[in-house]
Amino acid sequence: MLPGIVGISSQPTGLTALRKAAGFTQVELAAELGISQRMVAYYEAPEAQPPAHLLPALAQALGVSIDALYGREAPKRRLAKQEGDSRLRRRLLAVEKLGAAEKRQVIQLIDAFIERDQLKAKVQQRSG
Repeated sequence: MLPGIVGISSQPTGLTALRKAAGFTQVELAAELGISQRMVAYYEAPEAQPPAHLLPALAQALGVSIDALYGREAPKRRLAKQEGDSRLRRRLLAVEKLGAAEKRQVIQLIDAFIERDQLKAKVQQRSG
């Protein structure tokens, strides 16, 4: 352990709270970091802490500073959380990485759901 660093806080402002505030499940955070869900659970334990090499990726994924991970500063609100569902946004980013044909199919499916919802709204306006 580094001098002066007590470890990631296990209080409600600890790693678990930061993960939940960022909209991640343990499985999703593990996938984002390239580690197992079991390791995420371990790092969330009161006396455990992630290895130093993982801290930058962890802070970036959670949208906080490394100091916030250690409880030295209050975490600032994650902009991604304010903009909408971070799980949905992560999935859309994954769609961006698909091949052209697969991406087109996903977009067509999304468009179909949006159009259906818009039609429902029009029908409700006319009948209401």
